[in-house]
Amino acid sequence: MSTELTESDVPPPAEPSSAPSRRAFIATTTAVGGAVVAGGLVAGPPALGAEPAAADGPPGSRVSLTVNGKRHTVAIDNRTSLLDLLREHLGLTGSKKGCNAGACGACTVLVDGRRVNSCLTLAVRLEGAEITTIEGLAPGGEDGELHPLQQAFIEQDAFQCGYCTPGQIMSGVGCVQEGHTGSAEEIREWMSGNICRCGCYVKIVRAVEQTAHGK
Repeated sequence: MSTELTESDVPPPAEPSSAPSRRAFIATTTAVGGAVVAGGLVAGPPALGAEPAAADGPPGSRVSLTVNGKRHTVAIDNRTSLLDLLREHLGLTGSKKGCNAGACGACTVLVDGRRVNSCLTLAVRLEGAEITTIEGLAPGGEDGELHPLQQAFIEQDAFQCGYCTPGQIMSGVGCVQEGHTGSAEEIREWMSGNICRCGCYVKIVRAVEQTAHGK
C-alpha cells in the first residue's frame, strides 16, 4: 500500500513571523532610547548640549493709576494683585499680606473711595483708578498731623501687635464714609471682614465711633 502524499495533501511551509518577539522588541526600544506610548515609539531625551525650546513668558500689561495722589505707570504680569503692586513695585508695605485670600482684611485699601481687599483685586483692571493706602491717609506735614481715625486708634488703644491695624483703619475710614456708624452693632457688622487676632474689637469700635461722632 502506497503512503505517498499528493501535492494537495502536503501543508505549505510555515512563513517566518514578521512581528518581533517581546524580548527583541524591548531590546530594540531600549537600544534607541525610545519609549512605547500608545503603540508607537516616542523619541528619547534630546542630545546632550541641545538648546531647549524657549517658553513664552506670562502675558503682561502697562497700567496707569494714582496712588496716594501720585500718578504711576508700571509694567506688570497680568496676574499681579493690587497688593503685590503696592508692596513689590511701589514699595508701599503698609498694606499687609495676611491670608492672601480675602479672609482677614489686613490688605484693605480704598479704590475710588471704596474699600477693597487688595489681595483679591487684579491691578490690571484698575486703569485710571485712585488708590489710597495707609501711607496716604494722613494729611502729613511737618507737624505730623494724623487722620482722625489714626488719632482715635491711639487714644482708644485700639491695637496690640499692630499687624492688622492698617487694614482696620482703612476699613474704618470706609465704614465712616459709607455712613455705617449708626450704632456699635452696625459698626461691628460692617467691619466684620477685618480680623484682629489680638482681640481688640471693642476698642476698634470705640475708635470708629469717636471718629464718626466725635465721642
